[in-house]
Amino acid sequence: MKIVTSLSFRGQCREAFEFYAKVLGGEITAAMPYGDAPPDMPISDPRYKDWLMHCWLQVGDQAIMGADMDVDWAPGIDKPRNGFDVTLHTEDAAEAKRWFDALSEGGKAVMPFAETFWSPGFGALVDKFGVPWMVNTIPATDGNPGQ
Repeated sequence: MKIVTSLSFRGQCREAFEFYAKVLGGEITAAMPYGDAPPDMPISDPRYKDWLMHCWLQVGDQAIMGADMDVDWAPGIDKPRNGFDVTLHTEDAAEAKRWFDALSEGGKAVMPFAETFWSPGFGALVDKFGVPWMVNTIPATDGNPGQ
């Protein structure tokens, strides 16, 4: 099984995923705009032609999906996101700090990156697209972020 987080944007999906690909070293393997959809799709307004109905970012064996939504078909899309975080784990504190710093650019650090009682380096932020992230360094002792 693979669990993949899907993020929704309001016309910024392509920009966000290009940013995430650069920060995380991934590759966008799909970016399908509404303008390329069959003509009988319910979302056919020309103002959405460049918005993405499906985007896939592959990072190693992990992935993030995304799409652009508008308030008419995704109520709440214009509200701040809460109740979830995209979480990154690594055993390398320098890599974690680099991710945190890059993802924070133009956004807001919620918990500055620092050593904690559970991790040699952890931080939480909301990026410039409004997506909440946690970046965690896995302690060398057990290597299991789920405990």
